[in-house]
Amino acid sequence: MFLVTPDPAHGLVAAPRSSDDLTPGTESTLASQGFAWNGEIEAFSRPTGCSPEDVDRTAGALRELGHFVFSCYLPRFPG
Repeated sequence: MFLVTPDPAHGLVAAPRSSDDLTPGTESTLASQGFAWNGEIEAFSRPTGCSPEDVDRTAGALRELGHFVFSCYLPRFPG
């Protein structure tokens, strides 16, 4: 299971629920999209591409690999 969402501090994040989700195919797919493992947050992140289309593209790629994926778009906070 993965959560895919924009994060103000880390860019676009793809967070696995557990290490069981970290298959070679999954890591390769995320790397091909420009993600790198961030041990500080225990998730894959990339600093750019946080649009709804980017979230959907990443979530779709993970679903194609057989993962269950939650995805959301970060709301803008006032002022």
